[in-house]
Amino acid sequence: MADPERSVSTLRRWAEHLVALLDDRFRIPGTDVRFGLDPVIGILFPGVGDAVTGVGSVGLMALALRRGVPRAILFRMILNILVDLFAGALPIVGDIFDLAYKSNRRNLELIRQHETPGSKATGWDYAIAALGVSLAVLSIIVPLVAVFYFGLNYGPELLEHLRLR
Repeated sequence: MADPERSVSTLRRWAEHLVALLDDRFRIPGTDVRFGLDPVIGILFPGVGDAVTGVGSVGLMALALRRGVPRAILFRMILNILVDLFAGALPIVGDIFDLAYKSNRRNLELIRQHETPGSKATGWDYAIAALGVSLAVLSIIVPLVAVFYFGLNYGPELLEHLRLR
């Protein structure tokens, strides 16, 4: 049988590495401005950056649940996911927003500040976490569906228009 504390430790290490990679892996020389792959991927491959951030959000919700984070903090984490979902949906502007807002970094910091190891999650905690995971999954699916929809419906016309220029 797996040691629960060890699996939480593994999940936490994974979450910390993923958040660092997505939100603040690189620094703009001569400044304190840090950024990760999230806005870079979002600019290069619209929709994909939001999907990758959604994967991180799912992992962080699981970690919060396992670490006994209070319900009010779970709701704050969900709010961070919603803000990132809606603001990140805007082309280019959303990627610039991602550079500054860093929802996964915010959620990891909330977990660090409010974790209560050893506390047991209740049914309400699971319900709130399920809402958060559902929103995170939507933040994965919606941008990808939008990219495919617009790419299939408008991509050939756009390419033809650019070719004729």
